[in-house]
Amino acid sequence: MTDSKRRKGLMTASALLGGVLVLSACSGGGSKAGASDGGDPTSQAKVDEAAAKKTSEALIKITPADGSDNASINNGTAVTVSKGSLTSVSMKTESGTAVAGQISADKKSWKPLNQLARATTYKIAAVAADSAGRTANENASFTTVSPANSFIGNFTPEDGSTVGVGMPVSINFNKAITNKAAVQKGITVSSSSGQEVVGHWFNANRLDFRPESYWTGGSTVTLKLNLDGVQGASGVYGVQQKTVTFKIGRNRVSIVDAQTKTMNVTQDGKVVKTIPISAGAPDHTTYQGQMVISEKFKETRMDGSTVGFKKNDGKGEYDIKDVPHAMRLSNSGTFIHGNYWGAKSVFGSVNTSHGCVGLSDTKGAGDPNTPAAWFFNNSLIGDVVVVKNTGDKAIAPDNGLNGWNLDWAAWKAGSAV
Repeated sequence: MTDSKRRKGLMTASALLGGVLVLSACSGGGSKAGASDGGDPTSQAKVDEAAAKKTSEALIKITPADGSDNASINNGTAVTVSKGSLTSVSMKTESGTAVAGQISADKKSWKPLNQLARATTYKIAAVAADSAGRTANENASFTTVSPANSFIGNFTPEDGSTVGVGMPVSINFNKAITNKAAVQKGITVSSSSGQEVVGHWFNANRLDFRPESYWTGGSTVTLKLNLDGVQGASGVYGVQQKTVTFKIGRNRVSIVDAQTKTMNVTQDGKVVKTIPISAGAPDHTTYQGQMVISEKFKETRMDGSTVGFKKNDGKGEYDIKDVPHAMRLSNSGTFIHGNYWGAKSVFGSVNTSHGCVGLSDTKGAGDPNTPAAWFFNNSLIGDVVVVKNTGDKAIAPDNGLNGWNLDWAAWKAGSAV
């Protein structure tokens, strides 16, 4: 090989080697660029480890979620933590009023101590620490359900009361209920006697509960309202979470016979007293049927114009401002009450009233020895008065607390569940 050829061969080899070196440099350059963008792997691991040491493992959950509306005013508010312990929780209204609350003994949860207000915005700030002492923070704001978007049930009888064997549980809702099944499922009524208790809807606002026969004397009845968050109608939710108990007294049923003009007062089926009465006159007969005493007044005003008994001048056919010992039997104005203005001779002999059942009494309701005073003093809200032989129709079951005038099959047919 000549020198010139050897030099050309070396130059070619050098050029090829140079190309390999250039290509290798480009490839290596890409690796260095990556290290430059992400940092040295060893250094990055140290950064990540340091960051992990600064981040708490504690996880805080606030209920309701941030931004919620129509939130519960009862049991729906809570703060819980996992992988840590709560160190502080602050809850305030939007205006800054503090809400009292308590962290649980294990420091895993917090709840407010009292029922919240409706239509109010609340803000919660919670702090928790993990096992290494690193803290985590969480904040939320929510608004409770408004009166316009909630319903309540006004119920009778009252908690802790003692009532007669005919007293139903009657609930009147302040808004019309369309989801009747959902609402009824949120209400339970039970008796210590073991009697089956069934609800009956009279309309969209009224739901009554009773057993097939009168309550067992001496038993205890429990009403539970678990309506918090239950949707009663479109956009309308329940807010009540309540338990009510009441006692059933002795079994007292009084039977008014308009034909004999007497009332037999029975206890446990035995007559304990017979009282002369004066029922509705032939042109103003008294409703028949099973009626329950729903209210008692030592004295009350009775104005005929309020129940349709008007004279030509528009005034009532009667207006007595001090009717003694009055007990309501219907919403339409039927009472059993004392009568001091009628002659004593009418009781037991003539029906003279405008539809009420009258008992002999004295003005002022101060004489405890009159028949009306005795009956008043020995009667409970919820006692039963059965009226018969008046010639009138049976009282409507929803006119007062008088659902006993429906047989059991008809009563159960009105249940939504």
